[in-house]
Amino acid sequence: MFTHQLDEATYLKPLHMNDAEEIFTLIQKSDNLSPWLPFVEFTKEVADTESYIKSALAETAKGNGFQAVIVHNEHVAGLIGFHFINKGNNSTEIGYWLGKDFEGKGIMTKACQAMVDHVFRDLDLYRVVIKAAVENEKSLAIPTRLGFKQDGVLRANEKLTTGYSDSAVFSLLKPEWEQRASLVSQKSRVR
Repeated sequence: MFTHQLDEATYLKPLHMNDAEEIFTLIQKSDNLSPWLPFVEFTKEVADTESYIKSALAETAKGNGFQAVIVHNEHVAGLIGFHFINKGNNSTEIGYWLGKDFEGKGIMTKACQAMVDHVFRDLDLYRVVIKAAVENEKSLAIPTRLGFKQDGVLRANEKLTTGYSDSAVFSLLKPEWEQRASLVSQKSRVR
């Protein structure tokens, strides 16, 4: 079972049906999500969140994804996960969102780093992709911070509440991750 401590106050844990009510409440009070995530407008009741969790757990059981709950100070702060595992190409895509009250604390950068480490170290995949709307500056900053390279832009890739949005596509390859991990290790030994 995957559980990962990010810092004193924050950890990742596998998504579970028991998380539905707290996730639903977080979505409802986080107006930062609706411009970027189409599912928000369709999440009208706890049953909608339960339906999503059932679907996510089914994908996990098939080996086609994994969703983790981000917990900060014992409160659900958001979700992060990978989906669309392409076993033929050894690649996956990471998606994430964070409730409004938890932004600006470095939580998502740490959570993404933990998931990237898990994908390369434990699942032995070769490529990880992150996509974000080109207007979503906060989300775009994360892959850049983690050493991802921008591959390009997919025009009108996602229909948001405000219309179609272009998506920036970032990727990180396993050799790049290994090199970055080696540099971080060297820096920590020098101190």
